[in-house]
Amino acid sequence: MRRLENKTAVVTGGGTGIGLATARRFIEEGAFVFIFGRRQEPLDAALKQLGPNARAVRGSVTDLADLDRLYDAVKAERGGLDIVFANAGTGDVAALGAITPEHYAATFDVNVKGTVFTVQKALPLLSAGASIILTGSTTGVMGTPQFSVYSASKAAVRNLARSWALDLRGTGIRVNVLSPGPTKTELALEVVGEAALAALGATTPTGRMGDPSETAAVAAFLASPDSSFMTGGEVFVDGGLAQV
Repeated sequence: MRRLENKTAVVTGGGTGIGLATARRFIEEGAFVFIFGRRQEPLDAALKQLGPNARAVRGSVTDLADLDRLYDAVKAERGGLDIVFANAGTGDVAALGAITPEHYAATFDVNVKGTVFTVQKALPLLSAGASIILTGSTTGVMGTPQFSVYSASKAAVRNLARSWALDLRGTGIRVNVLSPGPTKTELALEVVGEAALAALGATTPTGRMGDPSETAAVAAFLASPDSSFMTGGEVFVDGGLAQV
């Protein structure tokens, strides 16, 4: 039997990049997946790739009414939920001295507020044994020039998992952080640029950038019973960048 057979999953930021790769891997492992994102065109394109065991809901993780629509759709079609991959995120470069209130608000609204309410609004649907996965980053544990606001938001995500593991004690629900390193996604290429991203990948012990499918493979592990004794933890898929 496939590891996620008959499971229901939500993947935010599921139209592209790591979210799309993870939705695809979850489906290969037997899950039914709801992808959630802000832009209709990528969602439509993703559904064509993912096939009949996927649904798409358009909305923003910063809008609580949009999240309600997402979970209403999950409840109506599937009744409950086994996996939440709170993956939606954003970031942009801004060195100290150039940080604006708008930059700060945009980053924390998506990465922190969005994560909090993606998870909190899922709770009534989550089964015992459910898995919550939060997307962190190597920047959450490293100093990164021009990326301090983004890095701070990902450090906050790391502590959410630690604290929620205690809040969820006795429920059978686990929560862990999945932290990618330099990975070739649309967002990373847009923010950092391909040359800079490739150069960063070259500094890792593996000597290259990661592929979204490699992060998706670890997300499938965290979603499955194979990680049943893991909660409050962080798993890096970073080519060793933040490890050595």
